Amino acid sequence: MTGGAVAGPDGRLRCPWGLSTDDYIAYHDEEWGRPVHGDDALFERLCLEAFQSGLSWITILRRREGFRSAFDGFKITSVAAFTDADKERLLADEGIIRNRAKIEATLANARVLADWPAGELDTLIWSYAPDAARRSAPRTLADVPAVTDESTALSKALKKRGLRFIGPTTAYALMQACGLVDDHLADCAARGARPGSDRV
Repeated sequence: MTGGAVAGPDGRLRCPWGLSTDDYIAYHDEEWGRPVHGDDALFERLCLEAFQSGLSWITILRRREGFRSAFDGFKITSVAAFTDADKERLLADEGIIRNRAKIEATLANARVLADWPAGELDTLIWSYAPDAARRSAPRTLADVPAVTDESTALSKALKKRGLRFIGPTTAYALMQACGLVDDHLADCAARGARPGSDRV
């Protein structure tokens, strides 16, 4: 899809990807691109974006509640305390993506983050948000990048601090999802709808 905003069933213009399913419409309208803050909330997004690697986002979105249940709400301190028995439980959980490397990375990342001061993950991630005034609104999906200088730098910073499974593309998807950038198309009704921080 490379076109511009498309009218949905209610007549509102939306990014084309946000119209393919009811799940996507709700996610597009209510979550994607809105600011997310808080270490645990951002840890959840980091994990889900990593699990999404190589898959479609709808696959993750439809399992999100399963992920939240399996990973104790993505509370960093809780996941950091998971044992080998928990890992085996996760590998058998049909409610999530049972990828050993991604599960092990999630547990390892939680252990790293558990040692960080409160708020440090939030501060680090948001320090890579580009100046919105210097970014033009994309007119079509072809104008939306997959990687930017900022996402490459964020990926390097997180890896340097010991986090795994967070390459530049995953980092940019995180930036889009958590509102560090607004990649809703110029004519999309959801563009600019950023009423403060959303903890999802």
